Amino acid sequence: MSISDLYSSGFRDRNRDHFAAIVRVALSDGEMSPEEKAFLDRLANNLDISPELYESILENPSAFPVNPPSLYNARLERLYDIGRMIFSDHIEDEDEMRIMRRLGIGLGFNPANVDFINKKAMDLIHEGVDLDTFIEEIKHMNR
Repeated sequence: MSISDLYSSGFRDRNRDHFAAIVRVALSDGEMSPEEKAFLDRLANNLDISPELYESILENPSAFPVNPPSLYNARLERLYDIGRMIFSDHIEDEDEMRIMRRLGIGLGFNPANVDFINKKAMDLIHEGVDLDTFIEEIKHMNR
C-alpha cells in the first residue's frame, strides 16, 4: 500500500492545490531558479505529488483552486511554504508579493490585514525561523 492510499481524495486534492499555489509563486517572475526547483521537488515529495501531476501543475498552475484549510495552523503552514518559495530565489518583487497577497486572501486571511501578515511572515522567513516559531510568532502578533 502506498502512502497516498492512506489518505482521502480530498486530502490529496488539498495537497495538489497547495502545491499549485506554490508553483504560481515560483513562476511569477517567468523563470524558476535552481533553489525554487529544489524546493518544489522536496515539497512535491512531501505532499505525495506524482511526477505526472507535477508536470501538469508546472504547465498550468492556475488550473487548480486555492482551497483554504479550515484550521488556522494549517493556513499558517501554507503561508510559511509560500513565503519560503518567495524567499528561495532572493527576489521578492512586486509580482511575487501580489501573488502572495492573493494567495493569503485565498487562504482565508482578512484582506484588511493580509499585507501586514505577509510582511511579518517574510520578516520571519528572512530570520530563518522554523515552522513552529513562525506559527507562534504570527499567532502572537494577532493577540
